[in-house]
Amino acid sequence: MAKPNPLQEQLLKAGLVKKSKVAEVAREQRKARQDKAPTAAQEIQREAERARAEKAERDRALAAAQKEKARTAELAAQARQIVRDKQVPHTGELEYRFTADGAIRSLLVDDAQRKQLAAGALVIARLGDGYALLPRAAADQIRERDPSLILLDHGQATDTPAESTSEDDAYYAQFKVPDDLMW
Repeated sequence: MAKPNPLQEQLLKAGLVKKSKVAEVAREQRKARQDKAPTAAQEIQREAERARAEKAERDRALAAAQKEKARTAELAAQARQIVRDKQVPHTGELEYRFTADGAIRSLLVDDAQRKQLAAGALVIARLGDGYALLPRAAADQIRERDPSLILLDHGQATDTPAESTSEDDAYYAQFKVPDDLMW
């Protein structure tokens, strides 16, 4: 047994405490000193567990981002495949002009195709560096997968702003411009 400290010795001589009580206090102090080391180990273990949980969360977020990226790439590939499979051959002598990427582009079509484009039965879609004519059903399938491929669609309802009932619109309504205007 360890030697009691001077205060404990004085209390024992004075008869204020019993020897068993001094031994009990000494055991508790020894135990408290020994418990401090496992507390540090427990703290290290908790920190390691927290780091594992954070890593698992980062891995889940990264996996979800990669999965979403792969899904987007897959949908874009499906849309490109639909364009290749469903394109209508466009051979003709008439130039049909439309805007794409901020510039005016033209596509050679025949008279029937020009009328179908104006009516919205055919649409123009991007195909690599070129353009393709597609029927409306194929355009709807592409719009679900990658709407950025559709360049011109006269059959699609456009969103009109709330100001469309303004005085200017009423004034310009008297000037009718045909959809199949050739420029």
